[in-house]
Amino acid sequence: MNHEDFAPEPAMTPQILTVGELNRMVARLLERNFPLVWVGGEISNLTRAASGHWYFSLKDRDGQVRCVMFRARNQALDWIPREGDRIEARVIVGLYAARGDFQLTVEHMRRAGAGSLYEAFLRLKGKLEAEGLFAAERKLPLPRFPRSIGVITSPQAAAWRDVMTTLARRAPHVRVTLYPTPVQGREAPARIVEAIRIASDRSLRLGESDVLLLVRGGGSIEDLWAFNDEAVARAIVACAIPIISGVGHESDFTIADFAAHMRAATPTAAAELASPDAAVTRELVAAHWRALRRSLGRKLEGLEQRTDDVHRRLRSPLERLADASTRVAALEKHLGRSVSMLMQRALARLYFASQSLLRARPGVPERERALVAFRQRLTQSVGARYASARSALELADAKLELLNPHAALERGYAIVTDPKGGIVRDAATLAIGQAVSLTLRRGSAAARIERVEPARK
Repeated sequence: MNHEDFAPEPAMTPQILTVGELNRMVARLLERNFPLVWVGGEISNLTRAASGHWYFSLKDRDGQVRCVMFRARNQALDWIPREGDRIEARVIVGLYAARGDFQLTVEHMRRAGAGSLYEAFLRLKGKLEAEGLFAAERKLPLPRFPRSIGVITSPQAAAWRDVMTTLARRAPHVRVTLYPTPVQGREAPARIVEAIRIASDRSLRLGESDVLLLVRGGGSIEDLWAFNDEAVARAIVACAIPIISGVGHESDFTIADFAAHMRAATPTAAAELASPDAAVTRELVAAHWRALRRSLGRKLEGLEQRTDDVHRRLRSPLERLADASTRVAALEKHLGRSVSMLMQRALARLYFASQSLLRARPGVPERERALVAFRQRLTQSVGARYASARSALELADAKLELLNPHAALERGYAIVTDPKGGIVRDAATLAIGQAVSLTLRRGSAAARIERVEPARK
């Protein structure tokens, strides 16, 4: 189409176009003559409509142009542009016929300079992922109740204030150590690596941190590029302490996020992941304390029941000695009765024998003398057996008396027992300062060991 297409024919009534027709013709003319082009500039007057479409102006120092990015296109982006962002947009040049405004329809956009940077990001990510640096089995678990948290960031950064505010609210008892380092600029990667090394080196640790937070606020891909450095990623992997990365906003991803043991969407989220909530912790401790008290109570009741049972079955040496004395007395009485019965039976047999003999051979002196001699021998034999039994009984009684601990107590000795009630027989089983009990002839006493002399072998 050229200008002649719009020229009126001679000698004819000129064609009258409506404003809408003219705008539509210009719009078609622009769309046909301008292919998809890339345009760079700064976003201003950004509006996100309820329909999901984005409206903004793209400007530089020489001019500005209205732009629209429809919802179907902007939903494909993995980041959200903000006012003042410098971008590069692939656009269709056209005209918004309803208002006659020159307008660019954005098909795709990227951060300015992000093309080469993003390609470098993808190359490094693929290289480190192939080496296994991002493997889940390599990542260290986070401590459930850290006593100290280290923070690697700039003390001037808003991320540092966000982290401290969150930790003061959730875990005011946790010690916080700052490892100051720039988080943007040419020197930032080397300084971040040095901060990680200092925090991880046991001999150099300032606060003996249990977990580290590597944080900074959001920004463009250039602002966050220090966290896409290979040396930083390898320092994170080599760190002996688990690291939580909280770099940028939720939509921002860096190499440090993949290398870290845990990734948080923001610095505040990183602080929340690292710190247990104080209220939840108190409730958990209280629950464990209640369970411990119940467990100890049941254990104590069981031990008391066992003690009562053992006490019922345990007999003291005095009771055992009294039973033995009773048995000896009964045996002595039984022995006396047995000897007496033997003598009575022997005498009875002797009497009946003598009577039979007298009736059979009365008046025979030799038989009578033999009977008298037999009677004497029988009497002596029974007496000897009685005396022997009596001696054995007295010997048993004397041995039993030697075993009587109270007999030793009568002579001034004492029985030493340990706190468990066991009798102490060897000085080597005692310790200096150990408490012992002394049982005397009358009463008992408590004592403490001041000196131990084991027996020489």
